[in-house]
Amino acid sequence: MTASSPQETSVASTRTCATGRQHELRRGDAVAVVTELAAGLRSFSRGGVLLTETYGDDEISPGGAGITLAPWANRVEDGQWFLDGRKQQLDITEVSRNNASHGLLRNAGYALVGKSPHAVALEAVVFPQHGYPFLVRHRVDYQLSEDLGLRVRQTLTNDGTAAAPFVLGAHPYLRVGDTPVEELKLTVAADTRLVTDERLIPRSSAPVEGDVDFRSGRHVADLAVDVALTDLRFEGGVARHTLAAGDGSAVSLWQDESCRYVHIFVSTVYPGRTRAVAVEPMTGPANAFNSGDGLRWLPAGESFSMEWGIDYAPGAAR
Repeated sequence: MTASSPQETSVASTRTCATGRQHELRRGDAVAVVTELAAGLRSFSRGGVLLTETYGDDEISPGGAGITLAPWANRVEDGQWFLDGRKQQLDITEVSRNNASHGLLRNAGYALVGKSPHAVALEAVVFPQHGYPFLVRHRVDYQLSEDLGLRVRQTLTNDGTAAAPFVLGAHPYLRVGDTPVEELKLTVAADTRLVTDERLIPRSSAPVEGDVDFRSGRHVADLAVDVALTDLRFEGGVARHTLAAGDGSAVSLWQDESCRYVHIFVSTVYPGRTRAVAVEPMTGPANAFNSGDGLRWLPAGESFSMEWGIDYAPGAAR
């Protein structure tokens, strides 16, 4: 992805939103708003059609809506893992299930490192700490491309002296304007699901079937799922997941081949919505620090990038 070489710029110190400074991008009829907090995607729209769930100025993102995730996505069981035979203990941030959830930067402010009218680059540092004794830097580049789609690149750089384990991810919720979510059809080209326990920790895998087989599309009204999928079907270097309305209008989230997992979560508690659909690209699944599935180790001085994005196709009536 080319970030259109956003130029460094100063930002006013005033913060009037709970998620910090808001970075608005515009190109043609596309508008995106990115937050200082967690380098989150607060909203993305085309021609006034809202394509992601959003929230108010005085709220932080409900259900992690739009946040980026580093240096792990999803969960670490009991917040524990082992490094060279020594137990590491992360803070428990999902108290109800006794897990460490969604990395170390969801409550961090990201510094602005570059901006243009249709691109922004934000960056935050994970300093060595209990449970994660590594020095890494997470940069997130958002860009409205020439075709008016949203493209996102997340890059982790190891500024320390030892190889650092990581999983990257993001947590957007998709919608198609004001179409009732229950009427939308979700399609995900994935052949395998991860089978989890009651704490949503994967214990095995199995072919998709029934409620978690989205290959031919499932209406959201029929879904109550919180599941990770893999063995994605990539075409032209990307896997694509689509939420479509009856008139043919559709929003798609795509992810590149570095992201071999996607998590699908249908929430029934998103504020002001009867249902909300999270489609989460991830380089590895929950508990990768223990299972090793999808876990990568980043050598000192090196960087790794994943890319994903959101596209829109208007319906026949538009």
